[in-house]
Amino acid sequence: MKRRYDTRHDVLHTQPVSPADVLHDRRWAKDLRSAVQCAAVILVLLLLVDWGTDGLTATRAALWAGLGVLLFLVLFPPRVTAGEGWLASRGPLRRRRVRTDLLVSVRCLPGVSQRLVLRDVLGGRVEIDPQVLVSNPDLWRRLDEDAHRAATRGSLTCGQTALSRLSERIDRENARTVFKVSGLD
Repeated sequence: MKRRYDTRHDVLHTQPVSPADVLHDRRWAKDLRSAVQCAAVILVLLLLVDWGTDGLTATRAALWAGLGVLLFLVLFPPRVTAGEGWLASRGPLRRRRVRTDLLVSVRCLPGVSQRLVLRDVLGGRVEIDPQVLVSNPDLWRRLDEDAHRAATRGSLTCGQTALSRLSERIDRENARTVFKVSGLD
């Protein structure tokens, strides 16, 4: 169901969502395949090393399999989807959703693995990798339009700087891609 916020009456309306209205992370399947491959390679290597030293038992094989599953869960990429007025991130254990047209704050957490944290008026919170938005211009445009709508309504009180920096990064990456494709690089 699609929710629409009516500013005149401060009411959330529910409407059916067609699959064509939902945008997906195009890189997700590739990232998932990489996570599976990495976990499988580590599992096979551990089993081969243990087998080569004649130490492989059923218990140790189960331990290595558990380690492989744990590695897969750590590497599992969250699936990011968006539609008009919302953005969702679904991992292996939970799903988070935020109303992008009712954003309160947008923060970029620095570090080895940068994260973009979105919070809405209703208490929703989503963390995503900014690279997902860089790699998926449609997702970025949807978020940017809704964030502008939230800023116009006055709900977005913190995050204009983070959004403008992300916009500059996306523009830079898109220009770099255009130059590379056209041979002007």
